[in-house]
Amino acid sequence: MSSWRTLSFYSFLFYALTAFCMTLIPLPAPSVDVCAEYPEKSHPQLVPGNTFADIWKEADGRVSLGALVIHNPAVLETLLNVLLLVPLGMYLRYHFRRSFLVASVIGLGVSLFFEFTQLTGVWGMYPCPYRLFDVDDLIVNTGGAMLGWAVAGPLTRFLPTLESLDDEALARRPVPLGRRLLALVVDLCVLPFVAVFCTLMCVVLFDDWLLGLLAAVLVYFVVLPWAFGGTPGKKLLLLKLVGPGGARPALWRLLLRTVLLAVPMFPVALVPALILGAAIIMPGMSISGVEDMLIHPEDLLSELIDLLPEVLIGLALVTVGAVLLIAFCVALWLHPNHHGAHELLSGVHNHALPHKRARAPKPEATPASSGS
Repeated sequence: MSSWRTLSFYSFLFYALTAFCMTLIPLPAPSVDVCAEYPEKSHPQLVPGNTFADIWKEADGRVSLGALVIHNPAVLETLLNVLLLVPLGMYLRYHFRRSFLVASVIGLGVSLFFEFTQLTGVWGMYPCPYRLFDVDDLIVNTGGAMLGWAVAGPLTRFLPTLESLDDEALARRPVPLGRRLLALVVDLCVLPFVAVFCTLMCVVLFDDWLLGLLAAVLVYFVVLPWAFGGTPGKKLLLLKLVGPGGARPALWRLLLRTVLLAVPMFPVALVPALILGAAIIMPGMSISGVEDMLIHPEDLLSELIDLLPEVLIGLALVTVGAVLLIAFCVALWLHPNHHGAHELLSGVHNHALPHKRARAPKPEATPASSGS
């Protein structure tokens, strides 16, 4: 995400929220009887061209530029309905690269959403509509989106193309560290589902749940990258695992990379395991057992003394794991290319795939061979 792409996308979100609110606000107060206050809004206006009758009505029979156009509220309302979706057409052409036909269909769909929101009383929030469903609004809103698409061509000619910015961002920061971290977070969220499936299969076939956990890690971080070039998280973040020379990494390299990465990730995996264990153990403890420990603290102390070796071993493992994790993160940050020990020793590293809208590199011209 380049800064210009971010600005373009979030300005679009701001515009979309603004346009939606303009079709709803002001909302009727809770004390207002909407059905009695706006009875005429319950009957949608389905006659195309009725706007011209409203313009003539507002002009009060006067045939002049001021009465028919400049000072006519019906004309102003129609112009505002046109302008409402002009930015949508511009964004669809510049940011989303949609064709004129697609932009027109999307403009019609957005206008239908606005009108049905009004017709249904904000989808049932009010018993009756407080704004009118008007087929002319569909026409002028869609026309506004079409107009926005048309004017976006010459207006955005002076703006940088997002494709060129994608190329510059990839050249400047090929594989941002935050992108890799987010891919890892996605993988850690998906992995439990794979682990449950693999564990159930191994319990049924081999009666061994530890084998299932091991199989899940191997399938997710070794087999999938070898077969498809990356885990689901890396695919989502447009990352690919490659070996030396950019070739597909061998299975042993991926296995080595997984083992080396699992060592500093031990504390990260230990925390949810402790939470899960507490969730399983605590409901099984009776209230009387807790009361006995509070009334007879010497029994609790003796139990803790008996468990002291296990507690010390656990604390030592957590401490060592935390130190390894901190050392891993510091070394990863300090490396010029942000490569960790798992990448340096295995030879497998991340390669950023170009954004789907980024321009494909132009092939270099082959020099013509001179004749003898």
